[in-house]
Amino acid sequence: MAQVKIDQGQVRQVAKLSRLDLSEAEIAQFSEQLSAVLDYVAKLNELDTTNVEPLAHCLPVSNVFREDKARESLGTAKVLANAPEHDGQFFLVPKILEE
Repeated sequence: MAQVKIDQGQVRQVAKLSRLDLSEAEIAQFSEQLSAVLDYVAKLNELDTTNVEPLAHCLPVSNVFREDKARESLGTAKVLANAPEHDGQFFLVPKILEE
């Protein structure tokens, strides 16, 4: 298994692109941690998965959503009952754009 090494220069570059202000200690720590993650992934790639069926979830799951069917709506009075502010049948929201 070839060791994958993330050097401190790569960590600095990613931190710069992400606009992260990392200390030298954090850069060294992240370099080691990211290298360990990539080493683990490389180790997993050594496994023979030719007869393993791909799956999206490790447990059998079924759709838990309710049946999609039309039904009566709440109505304006119920919808606006908990609104902080409303004007007749409309929600009032703070103005955020200038004219």
